[in-house]
Parts: sequence; structure tokens; C-alpha cells
Amino acid sequence: MLLQADAQEPLVAEADRTGGSCAARPLRVFVHLAADKDAVAWRRAWQAGTLVGVNEETPYGYGRAERMGCTLAFARAHRENPAARFLRLGLRVLLGFDLLHALRQGRALAEAEVVWTHTESQFLAVAAVHAVRAERPKLIGQSVWLFDRWERLNPFHRMLYRRLIRHVDVLTVHSTENLAVARALFPGKRVMHVPFGIPSERVAVPVRRSGRPLRILAIGSDRHRDWACLVAALDRLPEASAVILSGTAPRRLARGRPNLRVTRARTNAELAAHLAEASVVCVPLKPNRHASGITVIQEAVLAGLPVVATAAGGLEDYFGADAVGYVPPGDPAALGAALLEVSADPEAAHARAQRAQARMIEAGIGAETYIRRHVDISREMLNR
Repeated sequence: MLLQADAQEPLVAEADRTGGSCAARPLRVFVHLAADKDAVAWRRAWQAGTLVGVNEETPYGYGRAERMGCTLAFARAHRENPAARFLRLGLRVLLGFDLLHALRQGRALAEAEVVWTHTESQFLAVAAVHAVRAERPKLIGQSVWLFDRWERLNPFHRMLYRRLIRHVDVLTVHSTENLAVARALFPGKRVMHVPFGIPSERVAVPVRRSGRPLRILAIGSDRHRDWACLVAALDRLPEASAVILSGTAPRRLARGRPNLRVTRARTNAELAAHLAEASVVCVPLKPNRHASGITVIQEAVLAGLPVVATAAGGLEDYFGADAVGYVPPGDPAALGAALLEVSADPEAAHARAQRAQARMIEAGIGAETYIRRHVDISREMLNR
């Protein structure tokens, strides 16, 4: 669904415009997000309870920056006829980023002091716009998937992206694995590790669950979810049942498996019901570099549930093995054993859930720290 903008609605509630932790003159920030992350439509979905997951009024919590002494403008989606939409998406496929969406931001993009982006699709597009302008705001280019697939890029895209990254002032990544790759590829570029965090103020105290019957909940639509590994593990656990909540997991996985259901949670109420029934949240992953699954892990930890996940993508930088049950990639036997352990020793699983929540608090894992890092980096770039 294309989220449409409404220019008449403010993007941040009036109550959020108070306070501030920085200099007298606010920092002008333009938050350039994907076309389907329009901030006004995001807020409407959040208010309606159809924005599934731990979210808040502004996309990814970026609105918190207003309480940190910034003024924000968000990228707006534009209404498109079929021809315009075909052209925009066609260019996105050709280039690998959404150039027309960035060009449509016009004056709001140009008037900012600094631009924040959420993935490479946005920062490459902004960099392309900046490449033809003499004066431009500073640009923080946040990457998620780019360095996972860098080796598989064709020569044209590699050359193009290298040129565009020259116009990025700071590259940021969510994992230390991506950090190492990015620094090796761009030794002259400033690259920083900025851990991703979700709103973490609301916490459900972990409750000791019996683990019998074992009810497994797996959530996510990321391209690196390893559903085949989870299904193979489930086949080893005939007494267990599993629910996969995903917009990308094939429904055929459940054929011939009465203990597996593949569906979607369309409201937060539905998600909450699934979490209330679960014994454990499982995050099966293929090898990756970008901390795939970290959002779901944080949501499960806040819900007070034990987590079993694949040790991939730098997740252990967020939560150690004492807080999350980790297994090697592509190992259904190990995954099945880790899930079975939750059933066999619910007390130990409960203790891990408690330690995971403590880790979030002690390490400051959450949206507040995530957004504040953006503010601090921006002010450092501008010597403010």
C-alpha cells in the first residue's frame, strides 16, 4: 500500500515540541524515508492500531529528535497515476534506489542542515540529488542490506554507488559485521556503528511459562529469515506447535504439517494475542551482516518472552548468549534442541528473558539512544 501524505496534518504532536537538550538554535533535520513510510500515513496507522509491532507516532521514533533540540521535516509520498508509478518503480529497479521520490522532496530537502536516511535506497537517492548541487546539507547514509550484497553487485552498480557515496558525509550501520565490510570498502570514509533500537519504555515483566505444550512464535518478513530451517527443526518436535507471522513466508510450508500455521498479524491486538500464547520467540536466520531480526528480538524481550535465534549478523553485540539462546546458521538439529530446552527447563528460559530485559536497560538499547546518536553525529558534523 502506498502511504499518502496530507499536508494539513502536523507530523509531530504539539506535546512533543517541548523541552530540548541542545543549543539555542534548533538543528534543521530532513528525514528522508521510503515512499511507503510517509509520516502522516504512519501516524494514522499507529493511531488505528494497524501499524503492527512496537512503534510510536513518528516513523522509527525519529520524532524524538524534536525533544533533543531539532526541527524535523519528513519526506512526503506523492499521489501517482499508473504511468508515474511505473516510471518511478522502473527507475528504482534500474538504479537500485528511488531517485524520483528524492527529487520530489524539492525545497524541504535543500533547506535542511542535515539529512537522515533509513536505508541505502534513500541515501543513494539523496546523494544523487546532491551530486548536481553546489550547496547541500550534510548527509548521514544509513545502510542495511547494501554490504550484504556488495560482492554480487554488477560493475555498473558498484561504480555508481562508489561515486554516490562520495557525497555521503557519514555512513552508519547497525552491526559490527557491516562496519568491518564498509570500512574495508571505503577506507577514506567515516563509517560508524549506530545500533538500532525500538521504543523501549513499555516493558512486560517476564512471566515463568510452563513450556508444555511448547508454542513457538516466529515473526518477520526480512529477506534473511530461514523458514526452511525452522520447519526442519519443527519436524523433529512433534509435540510442539509453531505460528509464523510473516508477509513473505510461503504458505505452502504448512502443508502436511498440522502443528504449523503461517499467517499475518494485521493489528497490534492480533500480535499481542500471539505473544500471550507463545512459549518462545524463534528468529531463524540465514547468514547476513546487518543484524537481521534485531527488531523482533527487541519486541520479544520487551514482551518478556525468551528468545532463540541464529547467531548471525552481529546480534550478539546487542544480546549475549546469556540473554538469548543462539544456534549456528543452517542447523535444524541445533535449533530444535534449543527450542526443546525452553520446554524442558522453563526456569532457565525465564532467567534468560530477565537478563535480556536487563541488558536492554543497562546498554541503552532502544529508540531514545538510537535517535540521540543521530543528533550527536549531526551536531558534530556541523560543529554545533
